[in-house]
Amino acid sequence: MKAYKLFRVMKDGSISSLFINKTVRHPLNKWLKSECYPTKGFQVRSGWHCTCKPNAPHLSMKDREWYEVYMLDVTELKRPESQGGMWYLADQIKILGKVQEPVQ
Repeated sequence: MKAYKLFRVMKDGSISSLFINKTVRHPLNKWLKSECYPTKGFQVRSGWHCTCKPNAPHLSMKDREWYEVYMLDVTELKRPESQGGMWYLADQIKILGKVQEPVQ
C-alpha cells in the first residue's frame, strides 16, 4: 500500500525520523522494519507513522521533506484533519523517494 511520510533532512542529505530514534539514518529502496522506542513525552504507538496524503498541518516543514513509501502490515488510526486525517501505522516501509509537489 502506498502512503507518505515526513522525514527530517540532514545537512548531508540523509533522512531520519522526526522525533523517535532520530539519530538513525534511513536508506531508500530497502524494507525497514519498525521497532518500538518508548520516548518521554510521546504516546507509544508502535509502527512507522505514515499518512494517506503528504499533509500534516500540525508539523513544521523546516528541514523536513515528504517521501512516498510502500507499507506492509498496516493499521489505520483516524486522526483530526488538523493532524492530517488518516494515519497509518506500518510494520514495514520502503522509502521510494521525495514527493515532488506536496499538498498543503
